[in-house]
Amino acid sequence: MLNETGLRDAVDQLAAVEPAFAAAIARAGYPAPRVREPGYETLLRTIVGQQVSVASASAVWTRLETLLGKGCAPDALLAQDYDALRGCGLSRQKQGYARSLAALVLSGELDLGNLPDDDEAAIAQLVHVKGIGRWSAEIYLLFAEGRPDIWPAGDLAVQIEIGRLLKLPARPTEKETRALGDGWRPWRGAAAILAWHHYNTEVI
Repeated sequence: MLNETGLRDAVDQLAAVEPAFAAAIARAGYPAPRVREPGYETLLRTIVGQQVSVASASAVWTRLETLLGKGCAPDALLAQDYDALRGCGLSRQKQGYARSLAALVLSGELDLGNLPDDDEAAIAQLVHVKGIGRWSAEIYLLFAEGRPDIWPAGDLAVQIEIGRLLKLPARPTEKETRALGDGWRPWRGAAAILAWHHYNTEVI
């Protein structure tokens, strides 16, 4: 788990095999853990926060909880009509995503408390939720479950910062970033967190 102790140990392992990471720690210090509570609420928050600022997502979430109750339970969400959720700031598209998540959780088709141990198998289950792509699934597994080897190579900030840290001539593509991470197994999740820390980027 990438809690405070586990993350620091993982970053030390990375620094031992990649001098660029050691230099990043010397400049910016160790990153803080980014632990979230696993389960429906965190995944719903991920949907709410897609393509909006942290402040906007927080405001929408506050309005949703006022309407639906703490945690925005799936049955309470599904019981609301379009206008009620739109009044909270949830677009038609995001309502579709939120309803997909709520329905899968209520039906038991998605058991967030019992995802497969294999990372790729867990990602495959999460992307069954409408609006949850690979990046969102990876972010959930990295922060809500603390999985140490999740590598969100499609994240723009990770690509930019890995390129900078390694002094590459251009920002690596997702495919190139994924290949670069092969040498950092099984601590690629810590590499991503260190990259975000150095880049000073907020995620969920």
